[in-house]
Amino acid sequence: MRSGRGSSRCFRTGRPSGVGHWRDHREVIDAIAYKFQTGTQWVHLPEKYGNWRGVYNRLRMWAVDGTWERVFTALVAPDADEDLNWAVSVDSTIVRAHQHAAGARIRGPGR
Repeated sequence: MRSGRGSSRCFRTGRPSGVGHWRDHREVIDAIAYKFQTGTQWVHLPEKYGNWRGVYNRLRMWAVDGTWERVFTALVAPDADEDLNWAVSVDSTIVRAHQHAAGARIRGPGR
């Protein structure tokens, strides 16, 4: 009789494979970026990002252990050394007028 501890177990938790495995860091970063770009609540994260609690917990864990600080420092370091040139481009096709700006009646003086 087998003990049930074959290769289909997680090395970290001893649970069956697929349970307790971490989601890929890139997917979690995409989920965090989506949350902050859209302003949605954590519970309304799309299912493609997995359980929102896992994403939130990883965000908090990385904040506490200094991972985010190290990432941002590494991203800003080339700019501080002037090794990075910034280019900004504005495309007029994305400029939108307020809904009240279109089709308003023009009234002349004295009417």
